[in-house]
Amino acid sequence: MDIKDKEFIIKELPFFAGLTESELATICQASEIADYRKGEVIYEEGSSPSAFYCIISGRVEIYTKDSAGSRLTLEYLHRGKYFGIISLLTGEAHSVTSSAINDCRVLVIKKDNFDLVLKKIPRLAIDLSRTLSRRLKRKDMHQKRIFESTVISIFSSYSHAGKTVYALNLALSLNRQTHKSVIILDILPREKTHTLPQRLEIEEPPIFDLSSGANIYELPKDFVCKSKFGVDLFCFYYQEDDDGCLKRLVEILSLLVNDYHYILLDLPAAMDRAIISMLNQSDLIHILSSPDPVDLKRTNNLINRLKKDYNFDPQKIKTIINEYKLSKINYSQQLDILGQEIFATIPKIEFNAAQRLVIDDPDCEYSKSVRRIARQVADCLVGLVLGVGVGYGFCHIGVLKVIEDEDIPIDVIAGSSIGALIAGLWAIGKSSGEILEITREFKEPKHIWGLIDMTFPRLGFIRGNKLYRFLRRHFGEKTFYDVKLPLKIIASNVRRKEPKILDKGLLVDAIMASCSMPGVFAPFKFKEEFLFDGGVTNPLPTEPLLKMGVRKIIAVNVTPSREDILKQLAKLKDRSPRESGQDARERKPFGLLGRLKSIFNLNILDFIFSSVEVLQSEVARREGELADIVLHPDTTGLFWLELHKADEFARRGEAEARKNLDKIRQLVNE
Repeated sequence: MDIKDKEFIIKELPFFAGLTESELATICQASEIADYRKGEVIYEEGSSPSAFYCIISGRVEIYTKDSAGSRLTLEYLHRGKYFGIISLLTGEAHSVTSSAINDCRVLVIKKDNFDLVLKKIPRLAIDLSRTLSRRLKRKDMHQKRIFESTVISIFSSYSHAGKTVYALNLALSLNRQTHKSVIILDILPREKTHTLPQRLEIEEPPIFDLSSGANIYELPKDFVCKSKFGVDLFCFYYQEDDDGCLKRLVEILSLLVNDYHYILLDLPAAMDRAIISMLNQSDLIHILSSPDPVDLKRTNNLINRLKKDYNFDPQKIKTIINEYKLSKINYSQQLDILGQEIFATIPKIEFNAAQRLVIDDPDCEYSKSVRRIARQVADCLVGLVLGVGVGYGFCHIGVLKVIEDEDIPIDVIAGSSIGALIAGLWAIGKSSGEILEITREFKEPKHIWGLIDMTFPRLGFIRGNKLYRFLRRHFGEKTFYDVKLPLKIIASNVRRKEPKILDKGLLVDAIMASCSMPGVFAPFKFKEEFLFDGGVTNPLPTEPLLKMGVRKIIAVNVTPSREDILKQLAKLKDRSPRESGQDARERKPFGLLGRLKSIFNLNILDFIFSSVEVLQSEVARREGELADIVLHPDTTGLFWLELHKADEFARRGEAEARKNLDKIRQLVNE
């Protein structure tokens, strides 16, 4: 593998993010890239420590065997996850077996080299020691069955914020999306009544009193209630300002982290010392608030208090806006009052709606929102990347049709240029069929003139006003806040020569910026920046999704490869006077190019686009290596400016997606 490709891959792995160039060079020199076939064992339980492993692509299963020899799966690992470190750092034999679920590519740093890496880059040693401490937690007092656990507190600064319904549905979603063990700890003062047992159809659950002084090591298993919905429940009473309550809860958590992947604490809306201390045991805190200014201000005060008075890590605190109250202010005003980013928004549910919405009404917007949050918490978001290509980009429509038909979950979508346009339309709720209908505006080659407004070619020979009006007609005043799923639009900063990720403000402005092909369109002024086509820097924008934590990526690369380009150029040269009059009429899409040729005495669009294509094809190939699945529709015989052939482009995209459907299903379901 080329050293530049290797560096590019390594710096996109989260564990190595933020390393300097010299540190990256150290990792490059110390590591090797190994390929494992599906089912191949990477290391076996009982074997000697050998190396540090980090997944570049594919999936790895971590498992052990019980006394009867039956396999017990502890964890499924995906891109960016590392393993083998406990044995490597302790010198003990491997306590688990690791094997490739599908074909995997893994970064391997052998033991001797790894020791040198830690000496040269001490901060990596600090990060690893934290993980090691986490995975060995309480191992001496309870047999470890779960590879790693996450504790999430659900909290609010006031009552009736929809906290318990959210906790219930988040737990159900985590169980369904990850197929991992989940338990809710329902914690209330003695005078309150637990409602989760009824919602999980558990009759007369035992309730553990944290202030009772009971020995938790003799805790009867009967206190943990199993529900038929796959989520367990543990109900508690606590006494305000009783330090003993906290001590016993921490001891119980120390036991539960060995048996559950996700532990959710549904805490009462109180700010006494015991509750704050319970919050501090969490890996994540989800604070619910309505969009009402008064509630937002309360939440702002709560977050500031947690940060200043209790030294909470801001990265642990995630604000969830529950829209059960109508908002009187816009999104920007909400952010100003809140004083920090909004992690997610969940829509209003009807007063008499089912409590287990994820199960009873999975297609409602509330369920979809909570499901997306669960996938983000579980680090298993599925991202869809739509690349550049003008007419070739209509292949994306066919891919979207398959995703709709097969109910493939997509949690975030990103696009550059034509990919940004298609992604934007889909994100605001347009179906693939409706998007294809929009392309009917170009049903004849001459209709492309509806997007062309010539100008003196100082910054570009197309002004772009007509294209902007076209976009405005379909996006109106919609903003990124109005989309149905997270959307990332990629443009390129002219002066800084770097990608610009757009996810705030008007959609029409962001998409116009991303579509402004250099040399053709004048750069688009976005606020105080001049932006060009996103394809200049990210023709297949997988990298932005990786940086936001998306670990399962489906990329649609419609940029022709170098070989495709050469074949297509050869076909263009063959279009000679030998064609009959009928042939010439069938080649009508190039009438526009003929007019431009008469103006500039050369085929300037072909010249610019073909030049950009050659450059983009190599960058897109490299970006494709960061994706789990790359769809590359066959566009043989089609030309980039044949917008009137949208149906055929879409058909090619659909065929490619269906050909890879089994791989897509395997990716999203693991």
